[in-house]
Amino acid sequence: MRPVDSLRFALGSLGGGRLRTLLMLLATAIGVAAVVLLTGIGNGARLYIVDKFSSLGTNLLIVIPGRTETAANTPSTLLGETPRDLTLDDALAVTRSDLVRRVAPLNIGELSAVRQGRERQVPVLGTTTFFLQVHHLQLARGSFLPEEDWGIARPVCVLGANVARELFGSAEPLGEVIRLGSYRCRVIGVLASEGRSLGFDTQELVIVPVAFAQMLFDTSGLFRILVEGRPAESLEPLKAHIRSTIARRHYGEDDVTLITQDAVLATFDKILGTLTLTVAGIAAISLVVAGILIMNVMLMAVAQRTREIGLLKALGATRAKIMALVVSEALLLSLIGAAAGIILGFCGAWGIARFYPELHTMPPLWAVAAAVGVALGNGLLFSFLPARRAARLDPIRALAGR
Repeated sequence: MRPVDSLRFALGSLGGGRLRTLLMLLATAIGVAAVVLLTGIGNGARLYIVDKFSSLGTNLLIVIPGRTETAANTPSTLLGETPRDLTLDDALAVTRSDLVRRVAPLNIGELSAVRQGRERQVPVLGTTTFFLQVHHLQLARGSFLPEEDWGIARPVCVLGANVARELFGSAEPLGEVIRLGSYRCRVIGVLASEGRSLGFDTQELVIVPVAFAQMLFDTSGLFRILVEGRPAESLEPLKAHIRSTIARRHYGEDDVTLITQDAVLATFDKILGTLTLTVAGIAAISLVVAGILIMNVMLMAVAQRTREIGLLKALGATRAKIMALVVSEALLLSLIGAAAGIILGFCGAWGIARFYPELHTMPPLWAVAAAVGVALGNGLLFSFLPARRAARLDPIRALAGR
């Protein structure tokens, strides 16, 4: 029997039981579509976050007070002591090197913002003029924080777009005064950038000078220090400079943690990559269910086509040929179902991208290949039992329909 004859036999079998064929195609298509769509969403989320972090550059260091890798086991922790605070003087000392391009000290808290009876809680970020360049933010109008001595607690602020809209409505906020906590400050700018910075939505932020923030929060310490190195320089000398500088100011103690932008990026990439694989694995379980359905339906098909199989054996078809006919039918069914599932998956990814343009949900090629491979593997595996049963039929009893 030629391969063309085998294909014709399989198509005839599929066409003879249209309802069962449709059910098997639907089960396989849904399984493949689930794998393709969910991996596309996971990959899109990973690319989105990686892109957001990459936009900050790869030469950014984040200085955190305390040694996080040893803090849990130090005597100071057992005695209830906290790590030594970072101060504005520490941040200024770090700037005194040719390795450093920009430094942005940070203070973060939450206060109520009030204007003419309108009030809402807002995250308040204290920093300097360099924060705009370090985080690649854009202004819609007005100006950013003035470039002056960091110790000047000038009562000015820059509003996120949502904060400006909720406090001022359609009125122009520039030059107007709002109340933050118990202090008054004048609005000098409005942010245009969308997205997140340090875990906060930039449209919800109020940004003030770092010294003014220390007054608002009644603190002399800093939350973080962002240090941007020169593009052409390695980060290792910059790390050494930061550690030695702060250690000299902290009585010889190396009590800060340095996190590179690349480390944060690699961590998120690894977490989201693992999550994508996990979701794909869960979705692939539906393909196993489809394989079981294929096996059951193929067993029914063998029982219904007993005479036809008996005739083939009477004409000289070997056991191997009978098994090949049944397996080819299952593989053809799996292939058609996989093709339909790929189409469904890409259509779903396109639909999600229409609603969320920033999320690039194009499924990776490995996910498409894996889904098709699992579908064909299921067809091959779960058709073995029906094929074996068909091959072992006695030709005389099969012709008699028994």
